Amino acid sequence: METILLNVEGHVATITINRPKALNALSTQVLTELNEALNEVDANKDVYALVITGAGEKSFVAGADIAEMKEKSVEEAATYGKFGNEVFRKIETFRCPVIAAVNGFALGGGCELAMSCDIRIASENAVFGQPEVGLGITPGFGGTQRLARIVGVGIAKEMIYTARNIKADRALAIGLVNNVVAAEELMPTVMKMANGIAKNAPIAVANSKKAINNGLQTDIDGGIAIEVEEFSNCFATEDQTYGMTCFLEKVKEKTFSNK
Repeated sequence: METILLNVEGHVATITINRPKALNALSTQVLTELNEALNEVDANKDVYALVITGAGEKSFVAGADIAEMKEKSVEEAATYGKFGNEVFRKIETFRCPVIAAVNGFALGGGCELAMSCDIRIASENAVFGQPEVGLGITPGFGGTQRLARIVGVGIAKEMIYTARNIKADRALAIGLVNNVVAAEELMPTVMKMANGIAKNAPIAVANSKKAINNGLQTDIDGGIAIEVEEFSNCFATEDQTYGMTCFLEKVKEKTFSNK
């Protein structure tokens, strides 16, 4: 892969968008290679958490590649939008938690990429926005859908209609990010969180993710039914027996088997 770096350390994988000179803009090649990297991580069952970030100090992902998009026909734009959404939906439904380490500009497709992740941690220099209407288009990789679900309809409409960017402190205030840290503390903070997640029972974490995501698509009764199913499924695992035994025997250091 030319535009993606993939690293696995312990039970945590890190995918880095590696086009720093282009501020890590999302071209078709980037999306294709990102999709390949996701497939590779998914195939590695020893990975229990995934981090996505951008190369360099200026940008997470500054948006889609405008030069590539400019001359697309309606049909080509539809194909492009569909593919981008398929990749981001793969992240959203990925089998393990995905953390976005937002190290600068997260605009357009970059904001949409961050929103497809489970958790977003931003550096103090991060900037978020959906500037598409200023280019004569709408958000096309899930921005109109995920932003409203995360920050509420009113704020989402304000951000999209005005095309104005917001800084990290405002993103934190509206709930777009989970935390804001100094730039030099971003990756240590994210990796500490990822490794903390990876220490827990992987199947239980994955089932919790499915219960949250799927439950949000239905009413409370349907959501509770989903939760009961995922809860009971855990009792077919070795990790459930092991985890409860460790609790009863006051064992603090646990190593789950992911079985």
